[in-house]
Amino acid sequence: MAVVALAGGLGAPGVTTTAMALLMGWPLAQGHRVVLAEADPDGGAILPGALQGTLDNSHGLRNLAVAARQGQVTEAFWRQLVDVTDAETRDRLVLPGLYDPAHASAMEPVWRPLAALFAGIEEHGHDVLVDLGRRGAFGASGILAQRADVVLMVVRNTMRGLQGAQVRLKTLREHLGGSAEIGILLVDEGPYPKDEVRKHLEAPVVAVMPWRPKEARVFSDGAEQPRRFEVGELMRSARSAALRVRELVEIRRSRLAPPPPEPPAGRVVSGAR
Repeated sequence: MAVVALAGGLGAPGVTTTAMALLMGWPLAQGHRVVLAEADPDGGAILPGALQGTLDNSHGLRNLAVAARQGQVTEAFWRQLVDVTDAETRDRLVLPGLYDPAHASAMEPVWRPLAALFAGIEEHGHDVLVDLGRRGAFGASGILAQRADVVLMVVRNTMRGLQGAQVRLKTLREHLGGSAEIGILLVDEGPYPKDEVRKHLEAPVVAVMPWRPKEARVFSDGAEQPRRFEVGELMRSARSAALRVRELVEIRRSRLAPPPPEPPAGRVVSGAR
């Protein structure tokens, strides 16, 4: 299982929309879950966007602040999650973000226990996607990026997008110091091809998401799904991207895993003559 953080640069590269697409396209084995935590200090977009304001502010990240002071983040966390599946299977869940950026200052006690919680639940068959927005990979909430397996910078392949990402990636590398794998999740809006983006940003392009504004509004604004949405290009790309991210996590973990212990001296190894 994996903990994957998504971060953005300047402007609006589409971090939350991309995170929602990954959530809905994430492969799930029987009995497993995927959770999207909206941890952008600038405020959340899922409640008024994808969920169309159908829920009040009774669910969400802000409610964990009181729980953190009482040492009860884990217990409170599961009560704050919203099921985003039509079948109410509770296997694709969202932790809505802050509805007011002014509340970010009260969240400092939450980030560290929340990062530990994410690392714990992924060991029990749950994947975690963390939407860090533009600023969440830095400052007090940066522990969420440090404890992730992979940090994906969502970048549009426009001149503005690449210039903003170049500066942000440099800072992100310094901040993480190798604690997490860094990759690019490219939103294909502009003229620059994948290989050129990789060379310019000196980071692997893990996956490419198509520029499909009409389909994207389903996740950004709760718009009605276009015809054949589930088999459309955006969702096909989201499912492919999710598989590629999972592969990247597995490769990283196998690389970091300690070598198997050597057999004790003098013991006959199975199969030896």
